[in-house]
Amino acid sequence: MLKMLLATFMLIPLAWMTSPSWLWTLTLSHSFIIATLSLTWLKNIAETGWTSLGQYMATDVLSTPLLILTCWLLPLMILASQNHLKAEPINRQRLYIMLLVLLQFFLILAFSSTELVMFYIMFEATLIPTLIIITRWGNQMERLSAGTYFLFYTLFSSLPLLVALLMIQTKTGSLSMATAQYYAVLMPHHNLLWLACLMAFLVKMPLYGVHLWLPKAHVEAPVAGSMILAAVLLKLGGYGMMRISSLIDPLTKDLSYPFIALALWGIVMTGLICLQQMDLKSLIAYSSVGHMGLVVGGILTQTSWGYSGALILMIAHGLTSSALFCLANTNYERTHSRIMFLARGLQMIFPLMAAWWFLLTLANLAMPPLPNLMGELAIIVSMYNWSWWTLIFTGLGTLITASYSIHMFMSSQRGPLSSHIISLAPTYVKEHLLIFLHFLPLVLLVSKPEIISCWCS
Repeated sequence: MLKMLLATFMLIPLAWMTSPSWLWTLTLSHSFIIATLSLTWLKNIAETGWTSLGQYMATDVLSTPLLILTCWLLPLMILASQNHLKAEPINRQRLYIMLLVLLQFFLILAFSSTELVMFYIMFEATLIPTLIIITRWGNQMERLSAGTYFLFYTLFSSLPLLVALLMIQTKTGSLSMATAQYYAVLMPHHNLLWLACLMAFLVKMPLYGVHLWLPKAHVEAPVAGSMILAAVLLKLGGYGMMRISSLIDPLTKDLSYPFIALALWGIVMTGLICLQQMDLKSLIAYSSVGHMGLVVGGILTQTSWGYSGALILMIAHGLTSSALFCLANTNYERTHSRIMFLARGLQMIFPLMAAWWFLLTLANLAMPPLPNLMGELAIIVSMYNWSWWTLIFTGLGTLITASYSIHMFMSSQRGPLSSHIISLAPTYVKEHLLIFLHFLPLVLLVSKPEIISCWCS
């Protein structure tokens, strides 16, 4: 684990000391090596206990897929951002890469920490580089408003979590995740304590009702900001909920009803919002809220199928949503607009890019045999066992998801070419490589889904 952290941290001096002509090539190569080496964490994935166990850090079947996803995403973000930053001064390019590296560094520490306080500190630390990326490199003037929403939603929701953790430490004398099941019996069980523990994670997911920061942050962020938000930062909420649920388990059975109801309502409502969206990035952002609502429901049912489905869907959604934001960025760089109807008919000009759009649209609406479908089915089954009424909302949500996914593809790719489009730059090999490196793990996971589903094995 320390080898990975050191290799990641050494990207910072590499970014600042290398010559400008080699900056993007060397950082991309170095980050790809780290991403490849991170696959070694899978070697003990069949074990149910902790592996690589140290005093402060360890991996297990829950954290390993999320750690690998984090490492896999850094080279993809660097690859996606190169064209966006080519007009910037070289020092700003170096700073941008340093912020992406710091974000990966904090996320590795968050997902591998064995102490809840260390997890909380790294959970908050990810806020700083993300905020700078959104407010400094965002595309529109509203980026400052989006950064303010992101900052205050996260800070206000996570302050009660800190108080709750300090109270648990006082009562039990430990905040170790590895031994949580043994000292959980000593913990005071109170409704407000349960809410304080979960509120920070429900906002981070985000749960419908406290989701207003997410579309703003996604729409205003540069492509790398949208990718890391969709793929990894939202998953911090689900990971935290799974980790802390062993402490607050007895109360969850009674107190989870309103939150599951809100999550189910959010699946339907965000789907309907997506159907009337004109902004491509906003549509993809709202679809993330709907998918994360399904994850919240799966985790709060407190069943092995719910946990397994939530983890599968988090990984699959991370890859799919990140790829969709990359595709939206390729459209934006050529048409200079996020409005779908102003970019219609692009299939006639870029047929290979339209093929990528079609494949990722199918992944977003959970077509078999992709892992998106596995995760959704596992969650729907676990929620049906919890209450058969949930089938109405999950079924309706699935239908609406298919509708807005097809609407997104048809509006942005099919139809007559817009009259204002006179000349467009061709697509580049690196853009197709970027989408391919998102889609390849999704296809490979079909052949070995237990890698991301053996939380309860």
